[in-house]
Amino acid sequence: MDGESPAAAAAALRLAAVARRWLENPRDSLARSREEGCGDAFNTVVMPGFRVSLAEPGRLVCSFRVPAAVADADGRWHAGAMAAAVDNLCAAVVYTADGVHRFTISQAMSFFSPAAHSEEVEMDGRVAHRKGKLTAAVVEVRRKASGELVAIGRQWMTSTRARPEKNGESRSKL
Repeated sequence: MDGESPAAAAAALRLAAVARRWLENPRDSLARSREEGCGDAFNTVVMPGFRVSLAEPGRLVCSFRVPAAVADADGRWHAGAMAAAVDNLCAAVVYTADGVHRFTISQAMSFFSPAAHSEEVEMDGRVAHRKGKLTAAVVEVRRKASGELVAIGRQWMTSTRARPEKNGESRSKL
């Protein structure tokens, strides 16, 4: 935030505070998305008890214990639940950068070492690149105790959805 006006710096910190509030309590009406409901029940399952330790424009760091509700049959954090948590953190970290709600258009996950039920993990998300309406975000998931890499999620997000043609027909050829 070096070289920014005090008003711009204050606005950036407000965006980070909103993202922090949403991650720590997805049902909080002050941090809720413009769309009513917005999957709040789902979000509370995949990211319960998130504790944000760093919230600044373009970067969020949080930690939590993997709950039984998102564990697979072997007691490890289910890959789909981890991908959903990464998607939520990417959305929040991109929001801290510009205050615009964005939509995921591409997500890639690399899994290295599964985290077990009740294990504490840390997720470090940051904006990696911006180009026009596209923003790339990266999240590293690590074991809090050892720092061992659990997974890396990378995704591209955009601020606009595909729009239909004027006559109501889709542009898609599928």
